[in-house]
Amino acid sequence: MNQVSRFPWLKILLYLLLITYGFITIIPFLWALSASFKPLSEIISGELNFIPHNFTFKNYQQIFLQEPLFWRWLFNSVIIAVSVTFFNLILNSMAGYALSRLRFVGKRFWLFLIIAVIAVPTQITLIPTFLILKTLGWLNSYQGMIVPTMVNATFIFMMRQFFVNFPQELEEAAQLDGLSTWEIFRDIVLPLAKPALAAQAVFVFMGSWNNFILPLVILFDPEMFTLPLGLNSFKGQYISYWNYIMAASMVFTLPALGIYAFFNRYFIQGVTFTGGKG
Repeated sequence: MNQVSRFPWLKILLYLLLITYGFITIIPFLWALSASFKPLSEIISGELNFIPHNFTFKNYQQIFLQEPLFWRWLFNSVIIAVSVTFFNLILNSMAGYALSRLRFVGKRFWLFLIIAVIAVPTQITLIPTFLILKTLGWLNSYQGMIVPTMVNATFIFMMRQFFVNFPQELEEAAQLDGLSTWEIFRDIVLPLAKPALAAQAVFVFMGSWNNFILPLVILFDPEMFTLPLGLNSFKGQYISYWNYIMAASMVFTLPALGIYAFFNRYFIQGVTFTGGKG
């Protein structure tokens, strides 16, 4: 019997803490959502109201109809985030499966190397990444944003942990039926790995969608900006117009919320299942 079952008041305290934390977390989002439908005069009045007195769609009309680059920034972010997520799902899963099931020379070395890479801060790799992309002529390009982030050591290890716990009897039965290793991976393992793939998709998409440092380093043409970088310049243009900034921020936030909502039924199961034996 765990501590929470023995002491019911611990469970009550835990729920109170979680409710309080959730309330504190959601207040800024609700205020930003409300402010995106307010005129500037109501926002700067200092009144803390969550229901606009003068409800308006003009803020969204401004960013979608009057800002010529906003649609381009949105397009760039979608192309890059979807591409990065797709390649990560395929390549990380293949690498994780190889590390968990296949036998090859240096397997333990590569596993330790991947674990070591996880400990390296992303900021340390920015300058080498910039120099390599400059040599390849990939600065200010889609491939410059996609290729350096198309694999991730953290999710290779996560997928490896998932496949370590995967029922090996299914693969042995498929081998008896004459399926190759690739066919087993494609037709049996991947379809049953939806929880882990969903968890990975949420993390990778949100990481790519919110990425600000890499675009700041390698993108210099405003037409190639992603939304985080574009909103930074947008804020510089409308430094006092918080109604426009809040509307743009809501547009930026909604796709990430949509991805999480879409994969939510697999998400918790995937996060839980990937933490098994080594």
